[in-house]
Amino acid sequence: MPKYRIAWLPGDGVGHDVMEAARMILDELRLDAEYIPGEIGWELWKHEGNALPDRTLEMMKDTTCALFGAITSKPKGEAAKELDENLHGKGYEYFSPIVRLRQEFNLHTNLRPCKAYPGNPLNYKEGIDLVIFRENTEGMYGGVEFHPIPEAVFNTLEANHPKMKKFKNYGLENLALSTRIMSRQKCANIVTQAFEYARKFKRKSVTVVDKPNVLRETGGLMIRTAREVAKDYSDIPLYETNIDAQCMWLLKNPFDYDILVAENMFGDILSDLAAQLVGGLGFASSANMGDNYAVFEPTHGSAPKYAGQYKVNPMAMLLTTKLMLDWLTELDMAKRLENAIATVIKEAKVRTYDMGGTNTTLEVAEEVARIL
Repeated sequence: MPKYRIAWLPGDGVGHDVMEAARMILDELRLDAEYIPGEIGWELWKHEGNALPDRTLEMMKDTTCALFGAITSKPKGEAAKELDENLHGKGYEYFSPIVRLRQEFNLHTNLRPCKAYPGNPLNYKEGIDLVIFRENTEGMYGGVEFHPIPEAVFNTLEANHPKMKKFKNYGLENLALSTRIMSRQKCANIVTQAFEYARKFKRKSVTVVDKPNVLRETGGLMIRTAREVAKDYSDIPLYETNIDAQCMWLLKNPFDYDILVAENMFGDILSDLAAQLVGGLGFASSANMGDNYAVFEPTHGSAPKYAGQYKVNPMAMLLTTKLMLDWLTELDMAKRLENAIATVIKEAKVRTYDMGGTNTTLEVAEEVARIL
């Protein structure tokens, strides 16, 4: 019986291409695993009204972790238009399957390393090595939204906050409301994860990023909680920055930062900015981790215009595979894979179009496998 059961979720578009590349690497490494295919993605939304069917969730509950390719996601109105005609008017609403996975399995910690591998012509500067910790289940992506705002919700808000009165004249049908709900428990957890990682890997500092001067209650809660957690890690400095200034400083002085920690939306924004410093989303890996389960995904989208062309850079997917091996404590395999990836980047013999080359997704994976 295999040591691991891995849910295999290609998703949409180029997710299939890069997952094929990942499988080549895992087979070369001879990971003792069974790969269980799961259905997820846009076609399921169109034909069933659910991009993440219950049968996939049930399958995943009997696996060790999941490897995920890419997902197509569209705004509410556009998504509704693409439903099969027989599903119109039946109350189906699109909800991001990756966000749902994070909430269903309580994958509270999103880890996104951003490392500039030598020889990559897309690096902003050589030597950048950042790690971003993003709270993964709350904040602006918690999914508590209204349009139009129900009268009972508006009345309750109006009765408890004087600033709501000025919105009443617009008409409730013209108002949309997104909430930013954050708990002390989840703020403490994500900051603790960041400090533990810093201590384990001898990182020099942790920087908590929010906007407490404007988002006084939610941002204030994050900053106050971070300060409390930091008392248990007196050997590691804690810095505090505002999200807008941090984006500027990250471009200006990327070497001043080591580990960044933020709530859901701000962590998402920082992750893409930091990814561009080290070559773009073609090198952006991530791990969604809970207490007992994890889903690993590259952070690029599904790029439907390239689907099936094997054109896109697989490095994000291969680095994501490395994160999965780390989580499985297959540390020797993980190190070998990272070394092979770094070698292929440095030698610059095999490159996809974004790096100035002409090689395919699978040719890059084959070169990594050859080094392995």
